[in-house]
Amino acid sequence: MSDLSLHLADETATNRLGEDIAMMLAPGDVLALHGDLGMGKSTLARAIIRALSNDPELEVPSPTFTLVQAYATRVPVQHFDLYRLGSPDELDELGFSEAIREGAAIIEWPERAEDALPRDAVHVRLDEEGEGRRITISAPDAFIAKLSRSLAIRSFLDKAGYASARRAFLVGDASARAYESIIEDGRDTIILMNAPKRPDGPPIRDGLPYSRIAHLAETVTPFVAIAKALRDEGFAAPQIPAADLDQGLLLVEHLGTQGVLDAEGKPVPERYIAAAELLAEMHKRSWPQKIEVADGLVHEIPPYDRRAMGIETELVTDWYLPHVAGRQTSEAERQEFAEAWSAAFDIVANAEKSLVLRDYHSPNLIWRADRNGHDRIGLIDFQDAVIGPSAYDVASLAQDARVTISPELEAEIVEAYCEARGDFDRAGFEAAYAIMAAQRNSKILGIFVRLNLRDGKPGYMKHLPRIRDYVSRSISHPALASVRAFYEKAGIL
Repeated sequence: MSDLSLHLADETATNRLGEDIAMMLAPGDVLALHGDLGMGKSTLARAIIRALSNDPELEVPSPTFTLVQAYATRVPVQHFDLYRLGSPDELDELGFSEAIREGAAIIEWPERAEDALPRDAVHVRLDEEGEGRRITISAPDAFIAKLSRSLAIRSFLDKAGYASARRAFLVGDASARAYESIIEDGRDTIILMNAPKRPDGPPIRDGLPYSRIAHLAETVTPFVAIAKALRDEGFAAPQIPAADLDQGLLLVEHLGTQGVLDAEGKPVPERYIAAAELLAEMHKRSWPQKIEVADGLVHEIPPYDRRAMGIETELVTDWYLPHVAGRQTSEAERQEFAEAWSAAFDIVANAEKSLVLRDYHSPNLIWRADRNGHDRIGLIDFQDAVIGPSAYDVASLAQDARVTISPELEAEIVEAYCEARGDFDRAGFEAAYAIMAAQRNSKILGIFVRLNLRDGKPGYMKHLPRIRDYVSRSISHPALASVRAFYEKAGIL
């Protein structure tokens, strides 16, 4: 357990702290609020609940007489007031155990619960200090670390000129990154990227961790660099008005809220065609290998080499094949798998190379209907960019991992790209396209299973049938004959 102590000068400071807590609150968290009458316990509870609901005007009545009030917020939260609790045993009748299994709990007058609170409950004490309050938080180390990070974000916003802004959780993704909307009256909403530096994992090959072999960004520096390179070439990447590279915090221009899908979540062909034509334009340009980010700080765009491609495909034998076969992959199978892919990588070694954004699909494309030409497509996720086969991003778009692209629409997208390229090696592109589509989707099969089994994120498993279909489409190309033979024999598809 650790302690954290802060001075709250007034009610505004209490409300800000409530937002800061709400941004990092997670299911299972229990906040026990201690303090005399008038110390601001209810004010803090209301601020947390309003921030979780992203509604600063939400009515949050005191549960003095009902004892508990439930809110269906981002993290489901139940607000308990135990002042009138007759006995700690009554907590079960209030559904306390169920509440903390499904969400978070905020408890006023927790003393009435005696020893019925969980041992890892967060104890928050408010005491008078001058004209304000002294708040002391005693909590498990992990909670204090997350709260300290949230407070560091608040300090970053203050220094960036957003001292009075409201924070609203926007989204988290499959990595450690999270995003918030930063909202202030009279100013355009801006996006906060919260991406703390990721520590290296254990070495798995040649003394290197997976992230370095696959060339995954572990800091925000690559995002800043690639955004600059894209903007310099006239593409719609966000401006970055404030950055703390050491802490992994960025303020990023909000490019819009409309994507390339319709209201029902289906692809809009016009928008996918526009995105394909933008790729064609990108692939006509020459891209620098080194980009200056700040004085003395240069980002070198890594190559998407066969070692990176290979370690990604091995997610199939590490995670996906054991999942579908119900057994571990044998060493003989691993060797045969590697040899099959090596033949394909020999082909793409001579394919056209360009800047590869690596996740060029619907979650990362913003449709800006009020703009013209390539400016209609906003680009928002490219920190893992590499120099590699141009066909990779075309495959990422035309076989979108998050939405079903029919074979007919896929063909239209690819044809639009090829027409926009004009006179180029189409046969070489088609071979590279098939290989990179199969490589990308094979990797995704493994990633989605890993997210489920290792990281406890089962929501990605619903995408597996779509990804298997994409792999089936791609490996029909003659360039993938060895890969197709292995996949069929191993029962991968």
